[in-house]
Amino acid sequence: MPSTSSVPKIPLLIDGEFVESRSTQWRDVVNPATQQLLARVPLATADEVAAAVAAAKAAFASWRKTPIGARARIFLKYQQLIRENIKPLAATLTAEQGKTLADAEGDVFRGLEVVEHAAAIGNLQLGELAMNVAGGVDTWTRLQPLGVCAGITPFNFPAMIPLWMFPMAIACGNTFVLKPSEQDPMVTMALVKLALEAGIPKGVLNVVHGAAEVVDALCDHPDIRAISFVGSTRVGTHVYNRATLAGKRVQCMMGAKNHAIVLPDAHKEQTLNALLGAAFGAAGQRCMAVSVAVLVGDARRWIPDLVARARTLKVGAGKDNPDVGPVISCAARERIEALIARGAEEGAKLELDGRLPALPGDAREGNFIAPTIFSGVKPGMAVYEQEIFGPVLCIAEAATLDEAIALINANPNGNGTAIFTQSGAAARRFEEEIDVGQVGINVPIPVPVPMFSFTGSRASKLGDLGPYGKQVVLFYTQTKTVTARWFEDDVSTGVNTTISLK
Repeated sequence: MPSTSSVPKIPLLIDGEFVESRSTQWRDVVNPATQQLLARVPLATADEVAAAVAAAKAAFASWRKTPIGARARIFLKYQQLIRENIKPLAATLTAEQGKTLADAEGDVFRGLEVVEHAAAIGNLQLGELAMNVAGGVDTWTRLQPLGVCAGITPFNFPAMIPLWMFPMAIACGNTFVLKPSEQDPMVTMALVKLALEAGIPKGVLNVVHGAAEVVDALCDHPDIRAISFVGSTRVGTHVYNRATLAGKRVQCMMGAKNHAIVLPDAHKEQTLNALLGAAFGAAGQRCMAVSVAVLVGDARRWIPDLVARARTLKVGAGKDNPDVGPVISCAARERIEALIARGAEEGAKLELDGRLPALPGDAREGNFIAPTIFSGVKPGMAVYEQEIFGPVLCIAEAATLDEAIALINANPNGNGTAIFTQSGAAARRFEEEIDVGQVGINVPIPVPVPMFSFTGSRASKLGDLGPYGKQVVLFYTQTKTVTARWFEDDVSTGVNTTISLK
């Protein structure tokens, strides 16, 4: 392992300059497949966070008046640069986060789609106009930028989720302070560098690194008007409560326990493949992963086929493009292994145990857990109640569709859900009655494309407006309503002491 003095240091971005932090606290960025030390990331000081916010505040004065077409053209250039660099971006992402190269490219691409959406800001930021709402009176709205906004992003999508945040905020005329995950900030910084190359002016985008203290500083700073967060329910709830108390707009996309109902009329081959991909892709480290399959009626007979197919999935370093890469850290691996042990202790049947997978010698240092499947899972068990965030699929059973819907609606989370069936009537009933924000019909991970917003609900989301799509334009702007009357020189209406306009 190289000495820490020879390892690259991740910089901060303040007022258009990449600067080395003066912090005395640094954390290692480690390849989860090999434990190789890749870089060191600082926990920014209070002064550095304040400098980033001050730079964003100063830049807002001119950026808010930048023509909307000029803003859009920056993001047209930015999407081109991302496309040209997608493979090196994916390689960096795989090295620090662990997901396969193919999945890493998907991570970048889903973020790229939001950048393309930001380039269409001219159509998204149109106000409304009504003529003659009263005699000679017109009313219109302006969607004006808020000011300095901030984003706090998680480790599992270090390309996509930052690209959900700062492009839309900046395209709307705001300036931005981004705090990436301290576990894998390298690909985020590569994307930030490309954003500057695309023409984002100095101070409009700033980056600070850190953990709880930096998060609290962003929540408390009086010059930050809005915060977007994606991460765990525990941290998201803290961010929402602290930042809203400080008078900010906040949107928090948080934890999940996503269920997929399988009816016996579903296409078996497609359904099994979809369940396995959604449960074990990205080593289960997706907030939209399918973590519970609810097999209804005769679909309960499919368990042996599901287990047999899961056994064939290859585990290994993401750079080799296996099916399942490592989880993010040693601590994550230990937590997941402990939950697997607890599931067995609490009476769930361990159909497939992915702990300590047989791997070649050079992979034994990695944070690997192979696909794991429990059957007989019931509410109350730890593997059902907790978000495992690893390659573990829980199988529950239900006699009827109504029973399966009731099970899902009783769970406090509402991020995503899916049904697999060939019955239009069953799918329509499910869509109507399920109390979950994002619904898939024969689609296991129903994350919407950027024309629509991410719409998780209940315990999975705090805040009324979701990221990207039309909703996020409303989140990152203030609606100002103007009512105007222009008088002819010789017209007088006299004194009006009522509230009516005539």
